[in-house]
Amino acid sequence: MDYINTSWSRREERKRRMNRHGANPKPKPKIANMSGTLKRIAAYLLKRKGKLILTLVMVALSSVLALAGPLLTGIAIDDYISTGDGRGLLWLLGGLALVYVSYSAVMFLQNYWMADIAQKTVYELRDDLFRHFHRLPVAFFDKRRHGELMSRVTNDIDNISSTLNSTIIQVASGVLTLIGSIAVMLYLSPILTLVTLLIIPLMFGGMKWITSRTGPKFKEQQRHLGDLNGFIEEAISSRHIVKMFSREDEMIGEFMEKNERLREAGYLAQAYSGFIPKLMNVLNNTSFAMIALAGGVLALNGHASVGTIVIFTEYARQFTRPLNDLANQYNTLLSAVAGAERVFDIMDTDESVDGQSGTHHDLLGEVAFQSVSFSYEKGKETLSGVSFSVSKGDMIALIGPTGSGKTTIMNLLARFYEPDSGAILFDGVDSREISGASLRRQMGFVLQDTVLFEETVMENIRYGRLEATDEEVIEAARLANAHSFIMKMPAGYAAKLSQDGSGISQGQRQLIAIARAILADPVILVLDEATSSIDTITELHIQEALGRLMEGRTSFVIAHRLNTISRADQVIALRDGKIEAIGTYTEVVGVEIAE
Repeated sequence: MDYINTSWSRREERKRRMNRHGANPKPKPKIANMSGTLKRIAAYLLKRKGKLILTLVMVALSSVLALAGPLLTGIAIDDYISTGDGRGLLWLLGGLALVYVSYSAVMFLQNYWMADIAQKTVYELRDDLFRHFHRLPVAFFDKRRHGELMSRVTNDIDNISSTLNSTIIQVASGVLTLIGSIAVMLYLSPILTLVTLLIIPLMFGGMKWITSRTGPKFKEQQRHLGDLNGFIEEAISSRHIVKMFSREDEMIGEFMEKNERLREAGYLAQAYSGFIPKLMNVLNNTSFAMIALAGGVLALNGHASVGTIVIFTEYARQFTRPLNDLANQYNTLLSAVAGAERVFDIMDTDESVDGQSGTHHDLLGEVAFQSVSFSYEKGKETLSGVSFSVSKGDMIALIGPTGSGKTTIMNLLARFYEPDSGAILFDGVDSREISGASLRRQMGFVLQDTVLFEETVMENIRYGRLEATDEEVIEAARLANAHSFIMKMPAGYAAKLSQDGSGISQGQRQLIAIARAILADPVILVLDEATSSIDTITELHIQEALGRLMEGRTSFVIAHRLNTISRADQVIALRDGKIEAIGTYTEVVGVEIAE
């Protein structure tokens, strides 16, 4: 409740500050390193170099065919229509039809191949990002909203995908068409070419003014989209708490605030970029008018034929169209680069602190903490000088008030975090010399908040050991006293569970988690309030199963129920991150103050 009130008060204070200043004081985002980001995207594209070269060859061929159409049209007017040569005109029309059919075939091939290149590129990029997620430390996810991270895997990469599908072809085609158009126009009439080129400074000036404003807006749009996704994910996952405290109106209000920011950023980005086609249309019409006027004067004075003027108007259209396309693609490219920067920002995050270092070590079960200190935030110690040792097969009960450091010890055991000072030894070996993956594969976890997957009951239990047979899964469920309630479900072990476990009780979820841990057959077992949501009768049934599970294994148990604590070989009482007492149940339990 304190967290909710504090979080809400911070939000209200932020709104008050915005109202006082009249705007969001956060600086507008800018694309930090466009060239570097483009190089990294190019590195992914060049892994399919062969098909990319073929695509560019098709682009070049389509540009040549596009230039051939207007030229043949002008020849038809000057050499065949004006002279009345019907037979020659028929042959030329046949050639013109062949040009347009070939153009369509070439366009199909270049788009088909480019779509394949783009999809394979973003597939690899998405795969690399998702793999990197699983190598990042837990601390990284503690500081990021999950919905915002999901936005980078989906929205930002989809943005890159749609841009790759069109931009490379459009840019290459536009550049080649521009060069070809200028070359042919210079050959036909340098004077009309000069008239056509007069419009270019206005085009570039207008585009520069527009694109300098769209880049920051597109990045701001992506940031607000990620923020909104994060809020939606949080709102959906905490919907029960929202309803319990009747905070629906406040959540809707904050959603509207974030949605409004996204709308405003998206509106400004699209509005600025929407000026480009309007500007180009005005300049195109101006260019046609200037060519028509200059061409008419030249024709009247015998310096140009009607066919030449027709060719010029078509080439002027082909000349300005690539400029228009390039300007539009530049805006699309800015949006994609903004998304790519967010993706590469995650991929550049250091992953070395998640226990990636070290080698495999077969655990025996001996554990020692030697003057371990740790803090989640600099200057706020969660553990301070904690020291204790555990023999193989011992059961250790960690007790203490909320915030005393019990769960932190569990996190350090699994190398989710590294101690700020001191050392954690497994069988006399420093944990830093053992890879986190090796440690966790030999540890079993049953946590208070049980995580289920959208899979069958069978597969959720099998997650503890993927190669386990159906018989082994069922036996683990029997040991955890979960078999009876599973068999009462309509589909039994084939029943599909939802991620939030709706349809089964919290206690039943924990029984599935216990069965998963039994199946994993760990050397070290970690139980974090594993029976907190199980009724007394069910708890009595599973205590024997837990006793068999913990037999011969080193077990760390966070519990408040005395019947669990009393069976521990050692009880460690924690308060404010320090060990207050350590010993047997009889020696320690009197020191602990009930929460």
